Amino acid sequence: MATTLHNLKRPEGSWHRKKRVGRGQGSGLGKTAGRGGKGQKARTGNMRFEGFEGGQSPLQRRLPKFGFISPNRTVYAVVNLSDLEGFDAGATVDVAALESRGLVKGRYDGVKVLGNGTLSKKLSVRAHKLSATAREAIEKAGGSVEELPLVAHKPESAAKAHSGKGVKQAKKS
Repeated sequence: MATTLHNLKRPEGSWHRKKRVGRGQGSGLGKTAGRGGKGQKARTGNMRFEGFEGGQSPLQRRLPKFGFISPNRTVYAVVNLSDLEGFDAGATVDVAALESRGLVKGRYDGVKVLGNGTLSKKLSVRAHKLSATAREAIEKAGGSVEELPLVAHKPESAAKAHSGKGVKQAKKS
């Protein structure tokens, strides 16, 4: 019999009921709830966390820390010249055009055009950053390049976030 959506069944032995402990003597797991008498293992909140090595300094603490990712870093969406080849000659390639074509996805601070590939069409490219080879190739094809200023956040949101903070008030005399 073919398995289809209306007759799906889980494999035999792939599932079992959760063990409910501490639910009275008749259950077979009452009183000490399967933990035995006394001792460290009978107590709550102990030895159950990931990486516990019986009191020995755990591996994640023995290994040195490395690397740093700045929370204030600038992340650019990368677009190559080979991606720009899909636009019509004479078109204006900006962030909105790249997003509509699906070449830029997700959240980025800006768009950077790199020189991988070739460009044979005259395009007007507006981006936040361009590599020297990309700029040269676009201008060689007869196109124009405009470098947009990088705005980290909207001025109104910055004004709202920092309203009154760190601003010294004039003393009243």
